[in-house]
Amino acid sequence: MSTTNFDVVVIGGGPGGYIAAIRAAQLGKNVACIDEWKNEKGGPAPGGTCTNIGCIPSKALLQSSEHFEHAGHHFADHGIGLKDLSIDVAKMLKRKDQVVKQNNDGILYLFKKNKVTFFHGRGSFVKAAGGAYEIAVAGDKPATLSATHVIVATGSNPRALPGAPFDEAAILSNDGALRIPAVPKTLGVIGSGVIGLEMGSVWRRLGAQVTVLEALPTFLGAVDEQVAKEAHKAFTKQGLKIELGVKIGEVKADKKGVSVAYTDAKGGAQTLAVDKLIVSIGRVPNTIGLNPEAVGLKLDERGAIVVDDECRTNLPNVWAIGDVVRGPMLAHKAEEEGVAVAERIAGQHGHVDFNTVPWVIYTSPEIAWVGQTEQQLKAAGRAYKAGSFPFMANGRARALGDTTGFVKFLADAKTDEILGVHIVGPFASELIAEAVVAMEFKASAEDIARICHAHPSLSEATKEAALAVDKRTLNF
Repeated sequence: MSTTNFDVVVIGGGPGGYIAAIRAAQLGKNVACIDEWKNEKGGPAPGGTCTNIGCIPSKALLQSSEHFEHAGHHFADHGIGLKDLSIDVAKMLKRKDQVVKQNNDGILYLFKKNKVTFFHGRGSFVKAAGGAYEIAVAGDKPATLSATHVIVATGSNPRALPGAPFDEAAILSNDGALRIPAVPKTLGVIGSGVIGLEMGSVWRRLGAQVTVLEALPTFLGAVDEQVAKEAHKAFTKQGLKIELGVKIGEVKADKKGVSVAYTDAKGGAQTLAVDKLIVSIGRVPNTIGLNPEAVGLKLDERGAIVVDDECRTNLPNVWAIGDVVRGPMLAHKAEEEGVAVAERIAGQHGHVDFNTVPWVIYTSPEIAWVGQTEQQLKAAGRAYKAGSFPFMANGRARALGDTTGFVKFLADAKTDEILGVHIVGPFASELIAEAVVAMEFKASAEDIARICHAHPSLSEATKEAALAVDKRTLNF
């Protein structure tokens, strides 16, 4: 088998990998990208977990289920009457799959447009020799590649409960949670993180009785406490049953469903019996089949590839990005690292500021934040000012019929520099971008307060929250 030579080989075609490949190609490098994801027909499906069983399909189902909930509970407020409302789950899932395929095909088109050579299969290290690395591609069309630079972007896998492996029929990871063929009467969710809350929300809206079991004593501990409290109140009102401070015991699955033995926060023995169980207790770095030992690539105790601040591994010209390295497991974080590494390879100075990476939970209400929380500032002993503004007082939110939540600013007490922005409410995922831009430019709360925002718009709540830092809101 002949060896094909490249300047850069990217192992993994998820958000970090495919973006790194495209940027490197834009910078004049001869680039290959290896990815093994398959569609239902066995063809290539680049995009990684995000596109295939994560970000994209979950948002499709969230949108479908939100339409269903609005039709059943909110259309009447607008004078819209419906009879015999029903949900065709098969059609909903088909639409979700179509959305995924559009994204898969879009990535393949971008590879072609940018002259990135795509290999469909699993990439692994073979050896290092002569200042280059030999990479094997295992798949329907095996190949051997040689690269001066290698970017590892192999992502992550869901973490299973000990003694309760995923069967994707009764005990579900994010993959199985996206493919439930009919609305279960009862659904259990272990873990109240992003995946658990989003998937729990989807099936709750469609009619399932959902119980969320969380080991931590606090709800959304990484989120600003005031935001987390508001979100918990909203989710509980919607019908999500959330139990905190539990200790999970034995999990059993049979033809009837799944039973979860657990100890509640007061020490009482409990059993949860459900038709389906989603386990969302975190993710682990994916290096399965990578063969890192062949070249001496260093991993840490978690199985993540060890990198420095610039995503360099212990090997010359071998880089790693995204979920397989330190830092938040976020698609957009992986993308930014991919761009930065491609630019470093080309002799430029790529940069990623982890302090301004936004976080989003796509529930209803949406939750989004960037920067530090109030509890973090208190723990650090930093003097700060806080200001918030409720969507209840926002004209556009009233017109939408969605006034849950607020925007909150945290700014340095002396300099007024924005230290964090936290949003719970409608379209928080879109509103947070203004805060990210502001923080990247080291803006003050006063800067945002002085900027004209369109009326009526949800973004006015951002301006008003900035005004609130100086205790001078105009509409509340």
